[in-house]
This record gives sequence, C-alpha cells and structure tokens, in this order.
Amino acid sequence: MRLTIARMALLTAAGLALASCQSSPKSAPVPAGKSASLLAMEQVAISAHKCWIASKDPAFKSYQMANELNSFSGTPRFLLVPAKHYGGKPLLVVQAQGNSSRIDVFGPLMDDPLGARIGSDIARWQTGNPSCNAAA
Repeated sequence: MRLTIARMALLTAAGLALASCQSSPKSAPVPAGKSASLLAMEQVAISAHKCWIASKDPAFKSYQMANELNSFSGTPRFLLVPAKHYGGKPLLVVQAQGNSSRIDVFGPLMDDPLGARIGSDIARWQTGNPSCNAAA
C-alpha cells in the first residue's frame, strides 16, 4: 500500500513538472475588456487632443473636445463642439463600432476647408503615427 501511494505521488510530481515546462502562447495578449474599436479610438483621441486642443492650434481654437470613449453601446467616440456651447450640436463625430478598428468621421466640419486636414490627421493617427504634422 505504501509503495502504491509513493508511486502515485511520484507520478503526480512528474506530471506537474512536465506541465510547468509547457510554453506560453506566442501572441501578445489584448488588454482585458478592450475591443478593437476602443483601442483604435483611444489612440486617435489622445493624438487629437494633443495636436488640436492642448497645443492651442488656431484652426481648432473655436472648438472643444467631448470625449465619449467609455460608451456602453459599443461605439466609443469623441466630438468636437463649439467652445462656447459645450452642450451644442456636434460639429465633428469621430467613432468606431463594435470589434472593428475602422474609424468613421462625419459632421459639418468635414465639409469645411478644415475637413481635408481632419481626414488626413485621423488617417495618420489610426496607423499608429501620433505626430501632429503630416510631414513628420
């Protein structure tokens, strides 16, 4: 009986030792709870705030950013609204939906001469380039 218990203990120890030698997955883990849309929008929103708002860019002086990244609807977004009317109608909406990293940009500012710059900035930031200038 003692010999059987000793053999079982030895087999168990050997099994645990072999299990600990298994390699971990090679892919990088995605932060828990963050969808592709949220990850993409965080990257773009940080750059937009840094380059358009915090830098006091004259082209964006009359706007302020309304951050809505913590959306429970699966549509993280941010808005540009009039600086003097925070609750006013959004002039620009930048959003992504569900588990897609595709970002949609729309609103009256896209029909403005500033629209081309907004589009190129968003496209650059979405690729992971956080620079404020297209030439950088």
